[in-house]
Amino acid sequence: MLIPFLRHLITVFFVLGLAGSAGSAGAVAVDRPMDDPALEARARAIHKQLRCLVCQNQSIEDSNASLARDLRILVRDRIAMGDSDDATIRYIVERYGDWVLLRPPVKAGTILLWLGPVLFLALAVMLIIVWYRRQKAPIAAINTPLDEVEQARLKAIMGNEDRV
Repeated sequence: MLIPFLRHLITVFFVLGLAGSAGSAGAVAVDRPMDDPALEARARAIHKQLRCLVCQNQSIEDSNASLARDLRILVRDRIAMGDSDDATIRYIVERYGDWVLLRPPVKAGTILLWLGPVLFLALAVMLIIVWYRRQKAPIAAINTPLDEVEQARLKAIMGNEDRV
């Protein structure tokens, strides 16, 4: 009687230990803000303009990825060295390309990023129209009356139906 109770107790402690260690394993290191609130505000504004290269749909401000944290630290370091906002963003774009910007500039290399959704929508509309027209064609053939040959054949089939 005591042995099953101990087994259950050990199992409970084991599960609680795993849950506790899993919670601490997912903890995210908190960034140390800059001492000057104005510089910190500039850094955070830049963070919101840069894409997390791991998450891809989040800014580095919102991401918990370690690369996003490294980029936040890099932005703060560049601002602390006296770089302007544009110079800081340009520095990161030079290292990672236009992809790192949440709003990439319109130029030859990024034109597909801007026109892609419009082209995709136009293609989808064209495919829907073609599909719809193809669906209409068989319905029109069903509503056409039978010609004389088809009527004679139908009468022959209907007449032979009694014998089957």
